[in-house]
Amino acid sequence: MRLAFLGTPAFAVPTLERLVARGHTVLAVVTQPDRPKGRGQTLAPPLVKEAAVRLGLPVYQPERIKRPEAIEYLRGLAPEAMVVVGYGQIIPQSILDIPPLGILNVHASLLPKYRGAGPIQWSIVNGETVTGVTIMRIDAGLDTGPMLSKAETAIGAEESAVELGRRLSAMGADLLVEALDGLASIVPQPQDNAQSTYAPMLKKEDGRIDWRRSAPAIHNQVRGMQPWPGAYSSVRGAALHVWHARVVESIAGRTPGTLASVKPLVVACGAGALELVEVQMEGRKRMPAADFANGHRLVENEVLGESPV
Repeated sequence: MRLAFLGTPAFAVPTLERLVARGHTVLAVVTQPDRPKGRGQTLAPPLVKEAAVRLGLPVYQPERIKRPEAIEYLRGLAPEAMVVVGYGQIIPQSILDIPPLGILNVHASLLPKYRGAGPIQWSIVNGETVTGVTIMRIDAGLDTGPMLSKAETAIGAEESAVELGRRLSAMGADLLVEALDGLASIVPQPQDNAQSTYAPMLKKEDGRIDWRRSAPAIHNQVRGMQPWPGAYSSVRGAALHVWHARVVESIAGRTPGTLASVKPLVVACGAGALELVEVQMEGRKRMPAADFANGHRLVENEVLGESPV
């Protein structure tokens, strides 16, 4: 099938690779422009662009997909269908009308749950134990289009958003290729809007830890807010990111945020306690929490999060 592919992040790469391996003709890969990255702010290409170059595919990087020149570019390709995976911009109706077979999307949730930009992260933060991927045909709404197929999977108790994203990206790639193969016989199913939930784009403040919450809730926040913004607090007035933690037995009589133990590094929460396993001071490398506690000579009863980050 003659396809145009629109995608940007690592999550989209397996789908692009599977389309090529399956023998589909990818006429062009449309992705976001190169962006400044790192301390040096040097321009870095999206991971989908790197994959497209490796696969020998044409790449197009418009600043805005809704601009007339971008719409004309896609119209000129004359694709039978388009595939969108995490492109990062709203697809206007003028583009939705181009491919006769429609625009298929890989969404990392069991729609209609977790519509929006952050389904993987919010499913973990909210304590879900099951998630999945949905192949839908895009319409003018926000992840509201008719569904072609679904696949579900359990969320591991210690699984981070990064780890879950890798699994879902592979599942989504397989499911998308299967949907294209059976497109002529699939009867699209409408979503039940009454059952919908929303997974908004992440904000920096979503990662701030409130130690008054329960240990399981903070543990889910640590797992879910990856790779950005990360879960963070502060120690002695400096930002402290928590990358890996585990729930431990409750410690009575401790103020939330208090270091109940240094070896191991355990923080009292509103209910229960959390052992910090891997942390990172701002501007430093990640390290085991035990090494951090030793290096900074932390002491029992110090309080995290007292100063603004």
